[in-house]
Amino acid sequence: MGAGHDTVAAELVRRARERGDTAQTVDVLTLLPYGLGAVLKCFYRGSVRHFPWAYAALYRLFLRPGAGRRPSGTPLARLAGDRLRELAARTGADVVVPVFHLGAQLTGHLRDRGLLPVPSVVLVIDFELHRQWLHPGNDHCLCLTEEAAREARGNTGTPAETCGPVVAPEFSAGHVPGAAQWRETFDRLGPGRPAVVLSAGAWGVGSHLDATVRLLADHGYLPVVLCGDNQRLRRTLSGTPGVLALGWVTDMPGLLHAARALIDNAAGQTAVQALAAGLPVVGHRPIPGHGADGVRRMAALGVSEVAEDRTALLEALARLTAPGPDRRRRIAAGRALFTGNADALTLVTDLADAARADVRR
Repeated sequence: MGAGHDTVAAELVRRARERGDTAQTVDVLTLLPYGLGAVLKCFYRGSVRHFPWAYAALYRLFLRPGAGRRPSGTPLARLAGDRLRELAARTGADVVVPVFHLGAQLTGHLRDRGLLPVPSVVLVIDFELHRQWLHPGNDHCLCLTEEAAREARGNTGTPAETCGPVVAPEFSAGHVPGAAQWRETFDRLGPGRPAVVLSAGAWGVGSHLDATVRLLADHGYLPVVLCGDNQRLRRTLSGTPGVLALGWVTDMPGLLHAARALIDNAAGQTAVQALAAGLPVVGHRPIPGHGADGVRRMAALGVSEVAEDRTALLEALARLTAPGPDRRRRIAAGRALFTGNADALTLVTDLADAARADVRR
């Protein structure tokens, strides 16, 4: 759902191939029979775009952490079991790494019943560890923070540790060639105006984006809106003076290194990439469910801020876009997420190696 999971999977594959290993991605939704995956994706996309209250209700029912018995995603995920087992056998896989919670339910179910012969290592890409990420059948869990790892251990009884966010190395590079071109674009469109990126995800969803864009433009900023594949949103915002509305961006490292701040609505992969690039992140009007919980969790960790209203947003941007101690502290806190942790792929392959050694013994 969305592009964040795909981005993380692609980076793991890149790292594996760089080391000489073989790696392959598969969309778990395509493993579901009867076209159920496409139906799920359309429903999720439509509800987040047009009926956010419906997704918020489903999140509370199926995903949000808490005590008590509630529906699980396992019955749906198990429908993809035969296809995943066939794929693992055909490719000779040594390990399966879910980066999407439905995949974690699937591998946990299979491992719990002895139907998947290789270990499953769940890579949780969300700051907020909702309950569908957790299945006691999985062998190991890798999380963005130690707080999330403790929660995973407590809920499943299985090992969990911290690997930090998985992003391409270009985001944390000291020199990004594309940044200069983006700065030239910003200076041409809004000379003297700090460029502030607004993330609407791959699907271009958000609450009152037009009002936020006008607010920023009226107060001396250059709003740079990531509209994803939502062409209607891009056309609408392109008509607003002093706004740069973008479709799908292929040079995200250059864009983020050239901007002064990110306004985030989901605590997803764009927010993580911004932290790696040294860009302050402000959560504002998040999408319901995991988006709102993730934005609050990021702020609680001290790596971002939450602006509950327009006044708070303008105050935060005034501090964080200008040179000074507030900006430096926020950048340092965000980048600290990427230090002191083992590489996610190294942890995965070490666990796979240990499992093979156990089988040989």
